[in-house]
Amino acid sequence: MLAREEKLTEIVRRLQEAAGENLQSIVLYGSAARGDFHAQKSDLNLLGVLRSAKAAELARIASVVRWWCGPMREPAPRFFTQEELARSADVFSVELLDIGEAHRVLFGEDAVADIEVPMNLHRVQVEHELRIALQKLRDHFLRSSDNEHQLREVYAKSISSISVLLRHFLIALGENIPGHKSQVYQRVAELTGADAGVFDLGLELRDNHPVTEISRAFGKYLEAIEIVIHSLDALVPKREWQRVKKQDF
Repeated sequence: MLAREEKLTEIVRRLQEAAGENLQSIVLYGSAARGDFHAQKSDLNLLGVLRSAKAAELARIASVVRWWCGPMREPAPRFFTQEELARSADVFSVELLDIGEAHRVLFGEDAVADIEVPMNLHRVQVEHELRIALQKLRDHFLRSSDNEHQLREVYAKSISSISVLLRHFLIALGENIPGHKSQVYQRVAELTGADAGVFDLGLELRDNHPVTEISRAFGKYLEAIEIVIHSLDALVPKREWQRVKKQDF
């Protein structure tokens, strides 16, 4: 298996070779760009910008993506045109705000530097993503409440995305974001009353630390996320949206 930098260099080379002039930019984002990459648990997340994203152009780079997802065991890069990327800021506000704050250009121009994220829609997406995450975790608990190994895996795997959403909870409140995840959890706890310890426990599980009574801990994890969602609704109420009645024709 190639080392991290070797993998990045190689996929850039392969994409350049396969896409030619159609490749405009490749950007690394996520934990590897933020500086908190975990060798066994973190992925290499890539954003690619193409001049054309038609099927014929995608077919030219498909074998590179298969290599990246197969032998390299990394998630597929996300490909956009520059116009699509700019127009996606309202629906991918959490993702693009994160990428804008911490990314590394591997090839071409900085495709995300000038993208403006609408913060009122960011607040809505944060709640949406938190509620979806909670429903998925409840589903896992319903199916695996008697399987400690499975609960540990779900808990450990989910903490990365939950940590991202907790940071964005603070952003939605206009808070300065602490640099360390445990500090994020502590500030969230101060604002909401949620138990910061259940989030720290997720990091311990991710690092394979032994934890007892995992079913009980998972239940407290669910409760803490519920409290955060309720607090977001209370502290940053959604704006009144105008309801337009359908007109008869």
